[in-house]
Amino acid sequence: MAKPITGILTPNITPVDDAGRVDEERLRGYVDWLIDRGVDGLYPNGSTGEFVRFSAEERRRIVHIVVEQAGGRVPVLAGAAEANVKATIDACDAYGAMGARAVAIVAPFYYRLSSEGVYAYFREIADHVSIDVTLYNIPLFASPIEVETVIRLASECPRVIGIKDSSGDLPNMLRMIAAIRPLREDFTFLTGWDASLAPMLIAGADGGTNATSGVVPELTRAIHRSVVSGNIKEAMRLQYQLLPLFDAMISLGEFPEGFRAGARSRGWNLGTGRVPLSEQQKDAVARTQREIDNLVAEVAELDETLAMPPEAIEKIVQRVMRQLGS
Repeated sequence: MAKPITGILTPNITPVDDAGRVDEERLRGYVDWLIDRGVDGLYPNGSTGEFVRFSAEERRRIVHIVVEQAGGRVPVLAGAAEANVKATIDACDAYGAMGARAVAIVAPFYYRLSSEGVYAYFREIADHVSIDVTLYNIPLFASPIEVETVIRLASECPRVIGIKDSSGDLPNMLRMIAAIRPLREDFTFLTGWDASLAPMLIAGADGGTNATSGVVPELTRAIHRSVVSGNIKEAMRLQYQLLPLFDAMISLGEFPEGFRAGARSRGWNLGTGRVPLSEQQKDAVARTQREIDNLVAEVAELDETLAMPPEAIEKIVQRVMRQLGS
């Protein structure tokens, strides 16, 4: 049995160059930077990666680069949503052949489906793919995946191994965990709403796919590790550090411009994306950039150890333990 997906996975921004093309070299560097700072996995072609704004060929190239650059250091959960079920199945199989650990599939978008239609869509995919599938619930952009539908798919489809829920609905997460855990201990629950990362983890979620982890991976990792170790007070302290930064980035203009601004605060100019911005929007980005710069700096100042690679932190702990024992 494959290892369950847990921890913080980064739905990474897709870097673009001045001509609007995928900046492959910068993407490779960004992947290394995220892994060096302790992310538990990568999630190309997610909402933060603006998957709908790239062609099918570009999406496959993006996943290929991320899987290749990750080199097995962390698992890759590849966004595989396409415009119809056959194209989605083809993408799933292609990403499996590339070496992705699993795929994440959003419910059908543009046309709103009934709950039964959503079930039929995922059932068709689960019955025909050669890779594990995680459901992706994001009602803001796509047909919602109701709790009962998740329970039904988890019960009937071994290939459906988890859900990424970006609704921020804690009671629904609790209902899913309560109903599915007794049936499927291997089923993974991931939260995609950064404002409730710590509460979701405390409630029993296994991890998160969080856009802020592409900006402050040290902080989101620290929140997850604090919950895992049982230090709930510390997890909530860190959550309250994360909250104003997330709010500033999510509120800026056209999503995910705020997260591109956050990446710039960490020294990563990943381009401006493929949606044109008016002069008014550009001014808003410049104003908010300064706010985000300050918030990122404050996070680093509050706890300098968050900026250290996990291996370095472990070495410090081991040295202190040796000193205490001598």
